[in-house]
Amino acid sequence: MTIARKIVEYAINSDSSDIHLEENSPIAIRSNSDIKIIDKVLGSNDMDALLLEILGEEKLSQFNKDNDLDTSIGLEGLSRLRINAYVANEKRCLTLRLLPDNLPKWSDLGLPEAFINLSKKHRGLVLCTGPTGSGKSTSLAAFINCILETQKRHILTIEDPIEFQFSSTKNSIIHQREVKRDTDSFATALRAALREDPDVIYIGEMRDLETIQLAITAAETGHLVLGTLHTSSAAKTVERIVDVFPADQQEQARLQVSTSLAGIMSQTLCKNTKGKRSLAYEILINTNAISNLIREKKVSQIYSQLQTGSNEGMNTLEQCLQSLLDQKLITPSEAISKASNPKAININ
Repeated sequence: MTIARKIVEYAINSDSSDIHLEENSPIAIRSNSDIKIIDKVLGSNDMDALLLEILGEEKLSQFNKDNDLDTSIGLEGLSRLRINAYVANEKRCLTLRLLPDNLPKWSDLGLPEAFINLSKKHRGLVLCTGPTGSGKSTSLAAFINCILETQKRHILTIEDPIEFQFSSTKNSIIHQREVKRDTDSFATALRAALREDPDVIYIGEMRDLETIQLAITAAETGHLVLGTLHTSSAAKTVERIVDVFPADQQEQARLQVSTSLAGIMSQTLCKNTKGKRSLAYEILINTNAISNLIREKKVSQIYSQLQTGSNEGMNTLEQCLQSLLDQKLITPSEAISKASNPKAININ
């Protein structure tokens, strides 16, 4: 068995999400959100063999030149891996994110029905937000999988790198484009996308002004656009999008967001009392009331709309954490640590 397969198999058996490798240092894995150091050192020769195995000669040459590389591979019968290779303290390092070999089902992940119902829309911006490692990509993979299985659409993804690999179904077709492999940039691919007859466009990460502008334009012109942002709440997501624009364009941006936004799910993963992780989330559905608040610069009032918007499927992160706490699925300290507004958690 190769070095890569040995390490990945061990990590899978340990129910890990990430593997951290540094030459001449102990191997580390992340299990149930915590780092665990393994009593096994990865030598320089082992790192040589590992890098060649998972990167191949061409990408290894690129890594040796740039000292940074993002890519992904599949280890047959084990897992797909999202790979980040980098140099730290003059040592070669790897972070491997384990991705499920099978495409996730939304019902298995505990995703709210209100979020999945957004997949039936034919236009608008659907955002999944949260910190690194909170499962955003997995949630949107389940969202895309739902569309592939239940609707008749053309889905186009733009990713860096490709994480989950999809296949066309008897109902829908999908094309996945990887930045730097199939296209120069997110913006280049997005501009071209409007000429490729997609119904759904998935943007791996909305990183800059041009990408966000093009995403909003695509949502306005009759496409369902999916994307991720590293924000911690629905209100902060709206603010982040508007703030990316120059000051003289923010009024127009606010108007565009108020009409093009379909919904936001802001999520995090909590350690639960069963030794696993539970999903906690905040859901915003763009109703007339929410749209007016965005347009009128009253984003701070969105939170109260989420608190009282259960009929539309909305809830705050704190309401979701409270529900997990009441079911004794998480501890009070975990609920408070994950809350944006800890005072809203009732621990009595």
